[in-house]
Amino acid sequence: MTTIYDRIKEISNKKGVSIDYVNDKAGLSNKAIYGWKKSTPKADNLQKVADVLHVSTDYLLGRTDEMNPAQSNNGLSGFDEEIMMAFDGKPIPDEDKEKLLEFARFLRSQRGK
Repeated sequence: MTTIYDRIKEISNKKGVSIDYVNDKAGLSNKAIYGWKKSTPKADNLQKVADVLHVSTDYLLGRTDEMNPAQSNNGLSGFDEEIMMAFDGKPIPDEDKEKLLEFARFLRSQRGK
C-alpha cells in the first residue's frame, strides 16, 4: 500500500527536490513529513504540502492518480504563483528562477500580440 509519505517522495523526486525542501517550503516542523510514514498528518499540513508540490490532497491521499484534477487546461494558470524549478536534479536558485520566470512572461506576452 502506498502511503502519503510515498506519494510525497515520488512527486518530490519527479520535481527534483528533496523531502526536506518540501517540508521547509510548507512551513512544517523539522522532519515532519518523515513522521507521516507511520502517522496521518493534519488536514491543514497536508494541504500545505499539496500546495508546495502543486498537486491535490486527494492525490497525496491516494484517492486519485490525477495530480491536478481541477487544474485549468490553458497551460498558464498559476503561472505567477511560486513554482519549483530544478536542473540536473538540483533546485534552481531564486535569483535564477526569477530570471527564467521573466523570460517566460515575456514569451507569454509575445504570444498575445
